[in-house]
Order: sequence, then C-alpha cells, then structure tokens
Amino acid sequence: MSNAINLFEPYPMGTMVLANRFVMNPMTRCRADATGTPQDPMAEYYGQRATAGLIVTEGIAPSANGKGYARMPGLWSDAQVQAWKPVAEAVHAKGGKVFAQLMHAGRVSHPANMAAGTTIVAPSAVALGGQMYTDAMGMQDYPVPQEMTEADIAQAKAEFVQAAKNAIAAGFDGVELHGANGYLLEQFLSPTTNQRTDAWGGSVDNRIKFVVDVARETAAAIGGDKVGIRLSPYGTNSGMVAYPEVEETYFKLLAQLADAGLVYVHIADHSAMGAPVVPTPFKQALRKAWPRTFFIGGSLDLASGQQAVNEGLTDLVGIGRAFLANPDLVQRLQKGLALNAPDMGTFFTPGAKGYTDYALAAA
Repeated sequence: MSNAINLFEPYPMGTMVLANRFVMNPMTRCRADATGTPQDPMAEYYGQRATAGLIVTEGIAPSANGKGYARMPGLWSDAQVQAWKPVAEAVHAKGGKVFAQLMHAGRVSHPANMAAGTTIVAPSAVALGGQMYTDAMGMQDYPVPQEMTEADIAQAKAEFVQAAKNAIAAGFDGVELHGANGYLLEQFLSPTTNQRTDAWGGSVDNRIKFVVDVARETAAAIGGDKVGIRLSPYGTNSGMVAYPEVEETYFKLLAQLADAGLVYVHIADHSAMGAPVVPTPFKQALRKAWPRTFFIGGSLDLASGQQAVNEGLTDLVGIGRAFLANPDLVQRLQKGLALNAPDMGTFFTPGAKGYTDYALAAA
C-alpha cells in the first residue's frame, strides 16, 4: 500500500488548505436556546474537535421560517451572528476550518418549535407522515405545510443568501447548503414532495431550478470557493423515496452546480445505519462528473475511508458519530487508539452531558 494517499497530510480545497482529509460531518445537537441563538458550550464543543481538516456544523436555520427542530440554531439575527463568533474563533485557534451548514427545514417542522408569526412552507402542500418532538408539547403530528408562492420562493432564496453573508460575518470559512435528508432544498428536487405544475416543478429541469438558484446566488454573494452542498440521492430521511429519474436529476444538478463554482459536493451515504445503499457505480459517476472536491460522509471509517480515497471515489473522509464521541478523533486514528462509544441518549438533549464531556485519550 506504498501508493496510499496519506489522509493525515494537508489537502488543498479551493483557495484554502485543510490540515488533513478528515471531515466532521454535520450532526444535529439541539444545544441552542429557544430563539435559535448558540449557547456557550457550543464553542467548546466545536473547538474540541477542531483537529478535523474541516468541520461542517449542525444544520443552522437561515430564517425563522426555516427552523424545524427544538433548540435548532439560526443565522438570521445579529444576536445569532455574534453568538457564532466564539465558535469560529475556537476552531480557528486550533488551525481548523469550519463551514456553517445552512438548513431550511421546509415541511419538517412544527409551530411549537417556531417563533410566533412564522409559516411552515414547502414546494407543495404535502404533509410529512409521522410525528416531531417539541419541547412544549412532546410528540406532535407534522402539519400540512403552506405551498410556496412566487414571493415565498424569492424570499427563501434571499434568506439563504443573507444567512451565508451572516456566516462569513460570524467568522465561518464558508457554508454548506443542506440539499439532503428531506429538507427544503431536497423537497424541491423530489417529485414526491414537489408536485407543482409551474416553472418550479414537473420536469427534472424545473425541479432542480430552486436548488441551482440558491447555489448560484449564494456563490455570487460570498464566492463559490466558500460554498459547498450536501446531497442525498436515494436517501429516505424525512419521507424521501427513490424515483425513476433520480440519477438524471443529480447528474443535471451537478452540472449546473459546477457552473455556479461551488467548491465541493458532499454526498450523504447512511447505508451503514440502515438507509438504502447508494449504488457504487452511481457514486463513481458523480465523482467523475464533479470537477472539484468531492466527498462522501456517513458510512466511512479509517479503513473504508482510506480505500475510497486510494480508489479516487472521495477526496475527503466524512465521519459523524465517531467525531461526536471522540474530540481527538484524528489523533486516535493516527495512533491506532481505541474509540469512545457515542451516548445516543444525549444526542439531542440540552447541556454539556454527552456533548463536551467525552474523554480525551491518554497522552
């Protein structure tokens, strides 16, 4: 394996250099306050994990309408911008890079998790089956979202752009557009959730238009070298299902995202956690179709990540729960040390327990 690429060496991504090829995947942690403002432990949490080459934060709502989960953070107010600054500073103090993941939940929300005067919007008035947790009322059925008007669509695009500008003002190195896992951007891509008959729905070209517009306008605002996107073809999160033209959709989408100048594409593959397998030939074809940094997150460890990089399937190795439970994951992997197990019971609970209190390996 003498020709193996060293995952622990720096990697140039666009105009920046990552310290290594390991990415801390975005993971929902629900530690903001009820207004979506980050709280003190969040800077410690991200700072502890800043030896990752790149950290992608948990999903951050670009607007009050986009806030889905209880205690989900936002990036639409000045107070939120100010509260994110210590997070970016904590990562940079250790030489890390951090992108803010901008996640508009769309229909994956409930009024009890949102501020007064907000509206749950989606491409079409199709409710998600099942229930969502709320702090105020426990588990609640998902409501029917309001079908977006032309004005709503224009507003949502503007909210992504403003949130991206806010992220840069807060000190983030860039943003990741969350186009995966059944949230608003993917809701436009899928014919299951996008049943429109106007210019935003119907054909593949129409269904990708909203995502392309958001990407182009965000890249124009802050620079394409500061914008990535996460996608989850074949994913089933939040009511998504596969559809006949899924591969055509993503090939067409990638071509336009490449033209928009985005610095990376991040494919979510959660097959190791029971999600449908993303076919390897499809991932290989996406890799070939993308001219810049391409990486996969969700089902990789050190061995499978090394193999995927060696084979040219991915440039970076995205890891989630192992980073959650091991602040010093990069060092543990480099030295072959045992890993802490994640405590699933504290993934989404408030406070430091199961958040900033995981042990470091003995020196």
